[in-house]
Amino acid sequence: MKTFACALLAACTAATEPNPPTWDTNSVKLITPSSDCQSIVNAVWFENGTTNPELNGQWSTSRYALMFTEGFHDCDVNVGYYTQVLGVGLTPTDTRIKNLWSPNGSTDYTVGALDNFWRGVENVTLGNANNQPVVWAVSQAAPMRRVVIEGDIDLFASNGGPAGYASGGYLADAEVKGSIYGGSQQQWFTRNSSMQKFEAGSWNYVFLGCEGAPASHCGREGSSPNSTVASTPLIAEKPYIVMEGNQWKLQVPNYEANKVGTTPNWQNAETRDFSNVFVARATDSAATINSKLAEGLDVLIQPGNYHLSESLKVNKAGQVILGIGMATLISTNGNALIEVGDVDSVRIAGLTLEAGVTKSDTLLKWGTGNFTGSASQPGVMTDVFARVGGPTNSQTTQVSTEVMVQINTNDIIIDHTWLWRADHDIGGLVSNSANYVFSGLQVQSDNVKAYGLFVEHTLGDMTSWNGNNGEVYFYQSELPYDVT
Repeated sequence: MKTFACALLAACTAATEPNPPTWDTNSVKLITPSSDCQSIVNAVWFENGTTNPELNGQWSTSRYALMFTEGFHDCDVNVGYYTQVLGVGLTPTDTRIKNLWSPNGSTDYTVGALDNFWRGVENVTLGNANNQPVVWAVSQAAPMRRVVIEGDIDLFASNGGPAGYASGGYLADAEVKGSIYGGSQQQWFTRNSSMQKFEAGSWNYVFLGCEGAPASHCGREGSSPNSTVASTPLIAEKPYIVMEGNQWKLQVPNYEANKVGTTPNWQNAETRDFSNVFVARATDSAATINSKLAEGLDVLIQPGNYHLSESLKVNKAGQVILGIGMATLISTNGNALIEVGDVDSVRIAGLTLEAGVTKSDTLLKWGTGNFTGSASQPGVMTDVFARVGGPTNSQTTQVSTEVMVQINTNDIIIDHTWLWRADHDIGGLVSNSANYVFSGLQVQSDNVKAYGLFVEHTLGDMTSWNGNNGEVYFYQSELPYDVT
């Protein structure tokens, strides 16, 4: 009887989070069909897109989630730095936007979209107003997923002149009713999407589990190089949020094996009420967020810059940390930013991890190495990006980590990551091996899968893969420019 009473008391005193949550209205813009959509998106674009003719918002401290509710939105949406377009209907067909653009960041076509990083689009239908294609001229850390495109999409932009260079990118769970044009896009990874045609451009294109993809082709004679694999071995799509009336739900997609094409009807997920989701804001400390994780809650990280003096610790199976609006976690004490314990089916998604001035061993550590993991219920890391340098001036301030991401648990899935030691920063080109980092990714465990792995400019082994039976579908890597 005493045991029952204690259990009942614990249940009665368990914290319940508010639903609807308290949104940070400075960084979260909830846009309805009756909103002045064009004014809202133009203001964000003016700040993080075009206000600085040299940087175009590249080192902005502002972060934005543009959340579009169900219905038709009669506006042209330009997507700049640290901006994420999110439909909050149950499926991408519930929310339609007139058209969407991410044009070149530079008028010099040899730069073009090469620096168009840190932006994203999810869970919307994109129109082709006046028969104009969707323009998504991006490079790294710019995912487009869970979308319907009613016509064509260009992966480059011309801005009225020659096609600007681009070096991306990532598209997943997308239905393209027209064609995809690679143009000057140097490389591109497409997963579980359908298209009428893909017209290749420059160097290297990889298709995994896609319908309508071109056949594999080596060399440049006859067409551009393509690598096509019939199905995705195992995937759980990225978690997403849904608004129903004034209530909010976290959708946690189920695992799919040997997946071909998009998620059927885009409905294959467990629904979790926001009463069990802590919605963090940038003023929250690591201790505050950890107290919610320790309660067993999932955590939604609102847009902003989170200066954390200790790591966020995930020790419950199936727990979710989801960032929106390019939320950025910054190490301040030589600490890792996220440590996942020895538990299965954790989801970490939608975050940028940033090294600090005190050197850390790693920015994300997954497992202790003493846990086997689960082949059927693996942890999944989705759209998690890391950077060492960039928003700081390496001539005056050094930031550092030994390894950006370390995987110690078997059977983890990496679904799109960019691990970047900055080759340029707010002060210009990085030189003399500044901002030390030895490795971007270190895999110490077996059966790890990576879909869309981008690692650049580290000063040791960019990727150190020590486990067995690993699988990598699309790998993009660049040597550091500032060493002999």
